[in-house]
Amino acid sequence: MRPSFHPRLINGPFDDPGLFIPFAYENRAILFDLGDLSSLTAKDILKIGHVFVTHTHMDHFIGFDRLLRLQLGRKKRLRLYGPAGFLDNIEGKLKSYTWNLLDNYSEQLTIEAMEVRNDMIRKKRYGSRSRFQPSQKTVEMPFSGILYSEPRFTVTGSILDHGIPCIGFSLNETFHVNVMKERIEEMGFRVGPWLNRFKQALYAEKTPESTFPVPDGNNGVQTFLLSELSEKIARISRGMKITYIADVAYHTVNIKKIIDLARDADHLFIEGAFLQEDEDLATTKHHLTAHQAGTLSRKAGVKRMSVFHFSPRYTGLESLLEAEAQAAMYST
Repeated sequence: MRPSFHPRLINGPFDDPGLFIPFAYENRAILFDLGDLSSLTAKDILKIGHVFVTHTHMDHFIGFDRLLRLQLGRKKRLRLYGPAGFLDNIEGKLKSYTWNLLDNYSEQLTIEAMEVRNDMIRKKRYGSRSRFQPSQKTVEMPFSGILYSEPRFTVTGSILDHGIPCIGFSLNETFHVNVMKERIEEMGFRVGPWLNRFKQALYAEKTPESTFPVPDGNNGVQTFLLSELSEKIARISRGMKITYIADVAYHTVNIKKIIDLARDADHLFIEGAFLQEDEDLATTKHHLTAHQAGTLSRKAGVKRMSVFHFSPRYTGLESLLEAEAQAAMYST
């Protein structure tokens, strides 16, 4: 099965955290955390449409400036999500620049910022044509765990504790559509952009009686029932789940929330800042040890774990942190 999403940490284990998740065969990506983005190409950054920020400590938020700089002047809507105080953080960033030259841009960049609280999301919109002054009053919406949803996937979040509110995130694919190219060729068709439209029709849960046109390569089309075409060229399977946890304390409330959020994830990206022998220091700084990260992974039943965001005190010793996390994950 070819995955729909290809997550990768944007920096090394001792550098700023962030998870870049591009979509297969699409010019699109989402980002978990907004630290130093210098390792991402401009092409990568221009794919980003949704950013989910755990909290606004500098190493998780300093990349906002590069993101904004590259997307400025393009007709695009950029959606950002963050914890309590996030709207003030965004406005502080936007107010720190002089915008008198924005009239030179013909296209407008719109920023939608969502501040996530325990039971509510507060939303404001900022447009480049108005020099990023808020273009609407704060809109309040109920929050029960879902941050963003479309037919193909959902992003959920849970408010965690890092001494301040911090959000953990999961991307949940609705289901996975595996297109069998050999079947397409046997039917005399070619792969192409129509396959993305086909997948979107399945995600949109159109009725089996719906029809779907397939280009025949000779400037014509053949029309199939969607259900018939799906049986011929696709296999439907369980969707992928990716969970991201950074900067959290290890205590009863957080433990339960993290396990619930990460349960049965295909890939859990989780911080493990300290070795277990330095647990007291981890507790003081509201971080996890590598052992605790592995333990949470085991209890959540995840299939794969990547541990990251190591304290610089262990520079050159990353193998010890990784080994400690893996040992805890696979202990009986």
